[in-house]
Formats: sequence, structure tokens, C-alpha cells
Amino acid sequence: MYFEEPYLIDTREVDHQGQCRPSAVLGFLQETATVAAVKLGIDRETLLERHNCFWMLARIWVELDRPLLWKEQVQVRTWHRDPKGASIYRDFDLFVDGKPVGQAVSTWVLADYDTHKLVRMDSVPELRDTHGGAGLEKNITLSRLRLPEGMQTVEQRRLHYSETDMNGHVNNTRYADFACDALRLEQLRDGAFVREARIGFLAECRPGEVLDLAVQWQGETGFVRGVGPDGRPRFEAGLTIG
Repeated sequence: MYFEEPYLIDTREVDHQGQCRPSAVLGFLQETATVAAVKLGIDRETLLERHNCFWMLARIWVELDRPLLWKEQVQVRTWHRDPKGASIYRDFDLFVDGKPVGQAVSTWVLADYDTHKLVRMDSVPELRDTHGGAGLEKNITLSRLRLPEGMQTVEQRRLHYSETDMNGHVNNTRYADFACDALRLEQLRDGAFVREARIGFLAECRPGEVLDLAVQWQGETGFVRGVGPDGRPRFEAGLTIG
């Protein structure tokens, strides 16, 4: 069982090279996942009402064969795997004009609305028998990023209202912007693009907080770590340039 949604890349979603920004790609994936959840009856509102829990994105990996460009229409296909324990994998394929241009894998968890403790997937009967099936499911798994030593803090970033979502914390897509800005991707050579992006979401961020952003390059991959005012890492990212 899978779901598809088309997205036309407009001027709000591209950079100075006319390439779709990583945060916009994440936005397409997130929106398609939301549409799929609604159609399956496992959307945020339903889960809050029936089980007092909500979805949280834990990790995501995106790989593009080429940059996605202004005015192109991207077709995003998604499905989830059979849930296990307290997490579930959601897979994606991306197409332009019917040709594959990329793929993605994400890990999601359910959290109790009041305590934010993780909820086991088998306690949500609506999830039963809704997975994509053996013909679709990818065998890629996601583990925590291994960051290099010697990362250097390059800036502090204050978080604002414009970056929040319905849960009251910073939207998942914005962390890609934080990573791109910290790595100064406006300085990329002409034609270069983010071929692969990996982001781990470690703790929630809220407006008014300030993140310390540390970076380190290893070859074509730039790593970013965001640390909150309490000293706890909030996110980790690795962006590979193609």
C-alpha cells in the first residue's frame, strides 16, 4: 500500500542556482507522509483523540541522483514498513517525468502527548496490516550519525515563531536550513548540489532558544551539530555534496 503526491517546485523553494533546497525536499516528504497518514487513519488528530500520542520524526536520509530544479514537478511516493517496537520506517521514492531521481528513508516514533514518553506501535491497532509490503520496502536502516572530532562552533542561531509547527517546536524541515547555513552552502561551486542528507533529531527545540552550531568537513561531507542552551545536542546532520 503506497501513496503519491505531486509537487511543483516554485520560486520559494529554490536557491541561487535554481535548485530545490534540502529543506523544501524534506517538506515534500513530510507533506506526503502526512497525506498518507490521513488516508490510513493514523494522522495526528486521530492518534491524539484515540491514543493521546503524536508522531515524531527521529531520523531521515535523502539521496538525490541529480538536483531538483525550478518549475519541475516532483512525484513523491511513500509507504511505511511493518512497525516494530517503538519505531517505524517510512520509505520514499521521487520521480520527475516518470523517471526516478531520488529516494529517502525515515524513522518515526510515537510519543505520549503529556509525558513525551515513547509509545509502542503494537498499542495502536490502526497500524495493523497497513505496510507497503515486501515488493516495496527498502532494506536501508538508519543509525545515529558518527560525527568527526574537532568540530568548531561557527555561529549561534536564535529560534523564532516562523520556524515552529503544530506541536509548538521547531519544524523538522528547518534543521536542514540550519545545517546548510552553518556550512555556508551559498559558497558551493556552480552546479554542485546536496546529493545526500542525513539528519538525526535528538531533542525538541522551541522558539526563544539559541542553538550553538558546530561544523566540520570530511571530504565532500559537511557535518553539523546543534546544541541547546542546556548543553544537550538537539540535532546532528551530514550533507554530502555532489
